[in-house]
Amino acid sequence: MESTGSQYRDGQNLSFYIQDTKSGRMYRRGKLLGKGAFGRCYKFTDASSRQVFAVKMISHTRKIHKFYRGGVENEIELHCNLKHKNIVRFYHHFEDQKYMYMVLEYCRHKSLAHILRVRKLLTEPEVRYYMKQILQGILCLHQQGIIHRDLKLSNFFIAKNMIVKIGDLGLATTVEQCEKLPGVICGTPNYLSPEVLAKSGHSFKSDIWALGCIMYTMLTGYSPFRARSQKEMYYFIREGFFPVPTFISLSARRLIISLLASCPDNRPCLEEIFANDFLTKGFTPERLSSTMCHTAPNFTFTNHFTRLFRKAANVLYRGVFQKPFCTDCSVRGEDGNSNIMPINTHTRLGNNKGEEPEDSFRSCSESLIVLMKGSMSPRRMSPSHSQTDMTDDRVVEDMTVMLQRCLQNMMPGLLDPNYQVTCPILWVTKWMDYSNKYGFGYQLSDDCVGVLFNDGSHITLNPHLQKVCYSTSSSEHVTFPEWSPPCRMDIKMKILQFFCEYMQEKIMEGGDVRAEPTLTVRTLCLMHFLKTDQALLMIFSNGTLQVNFYLDHTKIILNRTEQNYLLTFIDQERQSCTVPLQFLKNGCPPQITQRMQYGLELLQHLQRT
Repeated sequence: MESTGSQYRDGQNLSFYIQDTKSGRMYRRGKLLGKGAFGRCYKFTDASSRQVFAVKMISHTRKIHKFYRGGVENEIELHCNLKHKNIVRFYHHFEDQKYMYMVLEYCRHKSLAHILRVRKLLTEPEVRYYMKQILQGILCLHQQGIIHRDLKLSNFFIAKNMIVKIGDLGLATTVEQCEKLPGVICGTPNYLSPEVLAKSGHSFKSDIWALGCIMYTMLTGYSPFRARSQKEMYYFIREGFFPVPTFISLSARRLIISLLASCPDNRPCLEEIFANDFLTKGFTPERLSSTMCHTAPNFTFTNHFTRLFRKAANVLYRGVFQKPFCTDCSVRGEDGNSNIMPINTHTRLGNNKGEEPEDSFRSCSESLIVLMKGSMSPRRMSPSHSQTDMTDDRVVEDMTVMLQRCLQNMMPGLLDPNYQVTCPILWVTKWMDYSNKYGFGYQLSDDCVGVLFNDGSHITLNPHLQKVCYSTSSSEHVTFPEWSPPCRMDIKMKILQFFCEYMQEKIMEGGDVRAEPTLTVRTLCLMHFLKTDQALLMIFSNGTLQVNFYLDHTKIILNRTEQNYLLTFIDQERQSCTVPLQFLKNGCPPQITQRMQYGLELLQHLQRT
């Protein structure tokens, strides 16, 4: 049975004293902790024992009473019986003429949403630490037949000793109630699952979906389904259209993809998540300091673990302001400048100390871990053109042979400044990987934007001429004005426009080399791309090869001219150096040689597959 309460005002400090008339307890109402659609949460202090609580106050207005009173009673009924380390403790409730009061456990470090707002993103060890506790709390709920229906960062509260506690069961319900009222849509829009939007009802698997959104947000700093409008966001959710971040570990990416599977049956159950490699094989701290609410951790390891996690930290903190599917391009800060921090191990090409930089990728003797690859549709030629049927493959073959010969003849040393040339080159300054759903997009140094779709077709926009070139293969092209696309091109044009706007607004260019705007419509196509856990390879129909390395953001670009090949190296500070490839035999720095060797291995992998 619920207690009744009354309010008193202190004439000196104007703070409220609220009494539970049945128990006789007097509470002093303190600062506002948070507010929601139906109530507010305040810090309350027991006047006699000085014990601190978080009290949820829900108004008795007619509108809220009519539509939410049943929800409050349901919340109390479900919450009062839950006793678990990772669920906010429910003590009791009472009411007066104005409010219903729910007395809950006070969590001194606020919520994970507050931490992420300050920290921007979390390290993988921290995410493991929080995820394991969140999973324990969700397991308790599901074992009791309760679906939370509003799992999100602001409902994960951090108590003493950095213990995570699930709270706010205002939208929680049981499996039986869900079956009686199918088609109900409730929760926070960013965390709604496809089946909920389709009005198929909530289930345990819709909580699993929300867990995938939460893990993604903790690791990247933003929601997986960011969009310009709610309608567009719901479209992305239904279609499973989200970028897969490449600056986090492979095991983290795989777990996120499984949690955000469009079909509920394809999502793992809680037991499978507990056994996932991300949670079982990575380092998880036994405890966290409260300083990590506002400061990045500095985990100390011994012996061989030290170097490993130092490298991981470099990758992670370099990605704080970066696009998840574009690891070598950063999102612009408020002042328009890059927020990427340089790595201390960087060595310039002209370094006379002879020191070699620390490897930023594995040696070629180790096996490749391929994350994603795509290719343009092969040419469809008539029998009379049979001699050129393999032209597309010949591009890869010729570049492989050329790199092999160059590496065989190169001598270690420094680049001679006299060999360096200054000329505009065409290369990829920005890229976006949505190939898990639609395709791979990029922007060239002359501002042209292209997309290689998953069906093997290709589209290019020249913004200066406002003309579009659509290619079904590297030899079949259709050109049309941007404002007047052919029939059945609407969807691909919308995707192209999305790539253009996003790269223009959010992604910073990866180097200082520009090319003059072209006055003709380009038929240049991205023929192949290959992503490993170390680098991205791109090959174009004009024979241009580019390899971007994630860890240090360096790039090598090979451009074919009428006379020979030019090699451009872009360092960590986005400074470029271009030399004719033939002059590398007189001396080539190790960091360029290593990257060319890795590029060769990627080409050989393409040939084999």
